[in-house]
Amino acid sequence: MRYFLRMEVAEKLLVCRNEKHIHDLLIEIGMLGCKACDKPIDTGKRIENSGNPVETDRYQRLVEKLIYLSHTRLDIAFAVSMVSQHMHSPKEIHMEAVYRILRYLKGSSRKGLFFNKSENRIVEVFTDADWASSTDDRRSTTGYYTFAWENLVTDNRILIFLLIRFNMIEPNMLK
Repeated sequence: MRYFLRMEVAEKLLVCRNEKHIHDLLIEIGMLGCKACDKPIDTGKRIENSGNPVETDRYQRLVEKLIYLSHTRLDIAFAVSMVSQHMHSPKEIHMEAVYRILRYLKGSSRKGLFFNKSENRIVEVFTDADWASSTDDRRSTTGYYTFAWENLVTDNRILIFLLIRFNMIEPNMLK
């Protein structure tokens, strides 16, 4: 296992994960002893733009680190995109959402990208759009999936059900 660009890379297994980086981040912000949670975002709770403001610099630094992690941790990409919308005027509720993502990362730090070896060396992209469907801001939502060498390399949950439903991919391809 090698440590490169804050990612652990194992050549024989074709694994790319950030376990050490997550551990170091939790130590840096004093959350190593926090209780882990099972989801990166509370699906029943709406992130509103009201409440007491928090320190913008700290919030921006944390979200920037989460954005970096989301490149190899596709399971947090949606949650990180939600908190990154509030970079210029973060409130306490936004910081709570960031802390929730960090608690989720603590409990799932061994996750990452795992690639199967394949002779089929092509890149496939699937995309879809849902116009004005966001309940927060009525903006359009787009989604895309990219497969490289038959391995899922981008993950956007908006499109997953359509791809499976229309038999474009098999559910076991996403494990």
